[in-house]
Amino acid sequence: MTVVGVLALQGDFEAHAAALARLGVDARPVRTAAEVRASDGLVLPGGESTTMWKLMEGTGVAEAIVDVARRGDPVFATCAGVILASRRIEGPSRDGLGLLAATAVRNAYGRQLDSAVVSLTDLDRDALGAAPLEAVFIRAPKLADLGPNVEVLARRDGEPVLVREGNLVAATFHPELAADPRVAALAFAAHPALR
Repeated sequence: MTVVGVLALQGDFEAHAAALARLGVDARPVRTAAEVRASDGLVLPGGESTTMWKLMEGTGVAEAIVDVARRGDPVFATCAGVILASRRIEGPSRDGLGLLAATAVRNAYGRQLDSAVVSLTDLDRDALGAAPLEAVFIRAPKLADLGPNVEVLARRDGEPVLVREGNLVAATFHPELAADPRVAALAFAAHPALR
């Protein structure tokens, strides 16, 4: 059985598990390094990235996330998860996990009051089709300094908001809070439930 682990240290991990369940994907919360490594795919959810870093300190969870990504299993990062996955983080500056060749700029779209639901139309039609994609932005990061192998799948006002690099799909917004399943389906396209 293929099981997707949803990092459940903090954030909206329950919404991700519910969204994946609607697709027929078996998703379970994971909190320890052993649970992360036992997963056949991984979700790094939105939430508060600084809190997530603190909760991972000394647990081996960060190293386990890198191990899952390096063995080629699908990894899906959203909002704060994109911040964790990035090579570099700004606001404040620090290194990320290095899974995504990009710099994540925290809170680049503003504070909680600046949250918005946006209809994205600048899409990679081969990956997502032509229909607009509803995207929920909550204290979202922006992506800068994209590496040469990072493929942009969607843009908001010219800025990349959905990207793919190898087995990693990263959304600076919250696709799990919208009814549209295309982003999660793209991230876990190789899952047996979606074949």
